[in-house]
Amino acid sequence: MIREYLKLARSFNAVLTGISPVMGAIAMQQYNIFMLILLFIIGFLGHTYGFVLNDIIDYKIDKSSKEISDRPLLSGTITIRNAWLFTIISIVISFIIAFYIAFDSNYYLPIIILVLSAVFISIYNIISKKFPGMDIFVSLGVFFLIIYGASTVQGFENITRLAWIVGILGAIQVLYMQFIAGGLKDIENDYQQGAKTLAVKLGVRIKEGKLIISNAFKALAYGIQIINLIVVFIPFFVVWKIENLNNAQYIQWVLIIFVGIVMFYLSNKLLSMDKFVRSKARKYIGSHYMIHFTIVPIMLMTLNPWAGLLMVFPGLGFILSNIILHGTLLQPKTM
Repeated sequence: MIREYLKLARSFNAVLTGISPVMGAIAMQQYNIFMLILLFIIGFLGHTYGFVLNDIIDYKIDKSSKEISDRPLLSGTITIRNAWLFTIISIVISFIIAFYIAFDSNYYLPIIILVLSAVFISIYNIISKKFPGMDIFVSLGVFFLIIYGASTVQGFENITRLAWIVGILGAIQVLYMQFIAGGLKDIENDYQQGAKTLAVKLGVRIKEGKLIISNAFKALAYGIQIINLIVVFIPFFVVWKIENLNNAQYIQWVLIIFVGIVMFYLSNKLLSMDKFVRSKARKYIGSHYMIHFTIVPIMLMTLNPWAGLLMVFPGLGFILSNIILHGTLLQPKTM
């Protein structure tokens, strides 16, 4: 049964959300392992809250899709009632931990920021299939989750430019996940059910088994990634100053550029599919997911080389979750 609840929580990408407040804290030079673990748990539980709530609200739409029948609510291994209990318990525990951190640090404003994150995630889940572009609320939810992590270190008023940039980067990366990866992986069912997602509104279709991806949707996909790569270089100019960079930082540039090339390659493979094959789309999305989220940890290595370890965890969590829960490497069946 634990296995089914991990499926319901979409554990394959929960590590990414878990490290979101951690990255915000590290951007503020918080290196206390105990506090970083607590922030990770808050992020992980917040992820669980959001995805379980999403499955509950989208149950009627999702049950018509055979491709995602492995999801616990659709397979019947977990009831709607138990799913509600699971999501409520997750959010309650996350706030209990947040209050402990606030009491320990004597900074209570971060609690309000965490509430904002939860509110935006909740809004998304309620209206995501009703209006196009509502994924912006998920992006805002993650942005405030990162800012929450940053604000726990020295208070909201002392958040540095670097931490704000990390928050913006997290939001941009989530936009790609939601707009592009999320829009494509669900396109068959969303299109048939008349869901008003951005992908559908931008002309992505499946006709006679053929996947049609509009130029507008492709432009959005590549545009988000270009903006992501531009923003990740900003700290080298406005925080650390270009004239003060050392050789190690130029190596970071090379690594970031390499990651960017791989990102565009995987995006091109995803956006060039002639026929929608969900397993194939999952493979490209999973691969992109693992490489995409190494960018911020690479950039944060300027503060502390150990920050680079963060780039390993999302990919490692993704692979282990898939192997244990789905028997695959890059294709989570609940995606």
